Amino acid sequence: MSDLKLSDKNNLQLSKTLEMGAEHVGEDLARHFNLTLGRDELGDSHYYLFNALALTVRDRLVQRWSLTRQRCAENRCRRVHYLSLEFLMGRTLTNSILNLDIEDAVREALIQYGCTLEEVVEEEHDAGLGNGGLGRLAACFLDSCATLELPVTGYGIRYEYGMFHQKIVDGRQVESPDHWLRNGHPWEIECPENIKRVPFFGHTEYTEDKDGRVHARWVDTHDVLAVPYDVPVPGYQNDTVNTLRLWKSEATDEFDLDEFNAGSYTDAVAAKNLAEQITMVLYPNDASENGKELRLRQQYFLASASLQDVIHHWVRVEGRDFSDFAARNGFQLNDTHPTIAVAELMRLLMDEYLLEWDEAWQITRSTMAYTNHTLLPEALEKWPVFLFRNLLPRLLEIIYEINARFLAEVAEHWPGDVNRQMQLSIIEEGAYPQIRMAYLAIVGSHSVNGVAALHTELLKQGLFRDFYNLWPEKFNNKTNGVTPRRWLAHCNPGLTTLIGKQLGEDWVAEFGDIHKIAPLAQDKAFRAAWREVKKENKQRLLELVKTECNVDFDVDMMFDVQVKRIHEYKRQLLNILHVIHLYDRITRGDTEGMQPRCVLIGGKAAPGYAMAKLIIKLINNVANVVNRDARARSWLRVAFIPNYRVSTMEVICPGTDLSEQVSTAGKEASGTGNMKFMMNGALTIGTLDGANIEIREAVGEENFFLFGLDEQQVAETRNDYDPNAIIAADKDFARVMHLLESQHFSLFEDSLFDPISQSIRSPHDAWMTAADFRSYVDCQQRVATTYQDAEQWSKMSILNSANSARFSSDRTIQDYSRDIWRLKPNSEK
Repeated sequence: MSDLKLSDKNNLQLSKTLEMGAEHVGEDLARHFNLTLGRDELGDSHYYLFNALALTVRDRLVQRWSLTRQRCAENRCRRVHYLSLEFLMGRTLTNSILNLDIEDAVREALIQYGCTLEEVVEEEHDAGLGNGGLGRLAACFLDSCATLELPVTGYGIRYEYGMFHQKIVDGRQVESPDHWLRNGHPWEIECPENIKRVPFFGHTEYTEDKDGRVHARWVDTHDVLAVPYDVPVPGYQNDTVNTLRLWKSEATDEFDLDEFNAGSYTDAVAAKNLAEQITMVLYPNDASENGKELRLRQQYFLASASLQDVIHHWVRVEGRDFSDFAARNGFQLNDTHPTIAVAELMRLLMDEYLLEWDEAWQITRSTMAYTNHTLLPEALEKWPVFLFRNLLPRLLEIIYEINARFLAEVAEHWPGDVNRQMQLSIIEEGAYPQIRMAYLAIVGSHSVNGVAALHTELLKQGLFRDFYNLWPEKFNNKTNGVTPRRWLAHCNPGLTTLIGKQLGEDWVAEFGDIHKIAPLAQDKAFRAAWREVKKENKQRLLELVKTECNVDFDVDMMFDVQVKRIHEYKRQLLNILHVIHLYDRITRGDTEGMQPRCVLIGGKAAPGYAMAKLIIKLINNVANVVNRDARARSWLRVAFIPNYRVSTMEVICPGTDLSEQVSTAGKEASGTGNMKFMMNGALTIGTLDGANIEIREAVGEENFFLFGLDEQQVAETRNDYDPNAIIAADKDFARVMHLLESQHFSLFEDSLFDPISQSIRSPHDAWMTAADFRSYVDCQQRVATTYQDAEQWSKMSILNSANSARFSSDRTIQDYSRDIWRLKPNSEK
């Protein structure tokens, strides 16, 4: 959106016309339904009614949006720009209604159409702009920034096709396109006046000015247009609305006239197709060279368009004097994906605005901050130098210069240590040199943060140890958090009402007050009311599982849930091995002390990740065997929920009893699903990994089910790891492996699961599945015994929710703002 100020008269007029009562909401709803959309009657669906309601709500957001921008301009506030290749926003309607505090008015306005808000909401597609925790975290952060009135703008890509739609066919994951924009997106506003040109290919030319200064120009480029679409991000009942700006790629108007005149129209417009591919699909498969190039194009497209946008605003308001730019702007790089922004900011400042290297570098280092989200070395992006040389030649020159100057600094710090220079070099030498993007981010930033206490320590002592020794002041921890608006107030209205009766209406805004319900864990009547809310939520989840999986869950059983991206380190495999163990016990009549449970697993596997997809197949095959066996029906039921997404999680987490956070210690950076479940009163079974450690500290070890090796023990065990000996020494484990390897779960698919059993038995299994099996099974028995004491389980559940304020994204953003961004609320002058 532009920064055009509204006059006081117009502001007053808006405040008069866009009131929040049911009568005014109803009038605007009818106006949009009849006039904006041209509808006379509902028809067979609520599609038009949803769009009319979205526009009615958006009108009220736009008013506050304009005033928010106006306040920031008048205050000349410092701004932060959050660059992320993912924003997993989910649905916008209900979140906006909650944050505007107009739910009662909306429900009343809908009565005249004979439908409920829940029916209308189902017409909205989840915004398909993310892959998993990284994107959902970014969405939570934007929500908290608006709630805390911090001037933070999100920058991302407007993918035409989001994360794929997952179907389960014969137990296997089948991907299909998620064209989430097919029916439009009523929340966005196109801003063609802010289009930017993003260059690719070409070469560099150097010229010398009259003062003898050499300037570089990137010429003969193939440009792509970046078209911005703005989405409002409302704060919680505070009249602040921030912006998420999403870029769509389009071709320029120019095309090759010679090709056209020669009769080759196809070649002449080929550039248009190439340009539009950039934002066509979220995270293309980069297994091929074409896939790698497209992904790099996406990352540069995001970084360049966003930085140009920020600088354009600066120059328009402040002129070409950049002396105060770093004091008034900051950039947060969400993982390695946007870290090419370091080199791009240098290019823009030097080539477009003629700053000298030292001044440009000072600005870049002072404004850039980098968040690392992974401990897996293979997940730290590297790009082949030859790809940069072809696609982004000017950027490659700048990166080489950054590296040369950085290695001089390394040499000064560790004289004569050539090996250390090679280890720290941004350019990884070899037959095919590569650019280490995480290293570029560290070198070019003033702050490097991990996302959980253990994660940050492992970065400092392991992955980035030499960088930490060089610049210890750069490194800090910012434990992740989730927004309590969406992940409690919205998704769990029953619990929200129950807590509100005890704490009053302000506790959602002042989420730290939730600790005040801790003493109520000793109140028998409150525990009973707490259980009743959980039972209602389980009923909702039960209905979802029946609809999506055609499996009948029992509300009186324990709901044992693991939903997250399918990956070996997250160990869905360990979970399903425990299910096989329970099934084996049931078939042998060994049910003493067993707690009936319903096991729900969900998540998507990357399309090219064969082992993860095979684990999905195993889960579904085991579920089919268990659910068809009459002996198991009263003890165990299993389901895999397809197409796991934000709106699904909004039903799952309130209805969960036991949250599975069972990753191999030292592999999970943080996790945010564990926080959502805790907030809603689920108990956690987990390892000492990621934010599990801090959750356990917050709630008390007696209210957390801990199992497995810790990170140090994992490292020690690797030296002489012998999973076959572990299996042979454990009768339960041996029986589980026998069922798996005897094809019991793949009777007509011979040897299907051999790769899984081989990975479990391999001494090189990086995920240490066998090492933690016995501890996990024993811990699950403690879970069963505890659950059978309903009063004790309720106490533990209440204490989990009561101690969840530490894991609110409001707290996380306050930490970022205080330690890295140095922001003041927009309402403060």
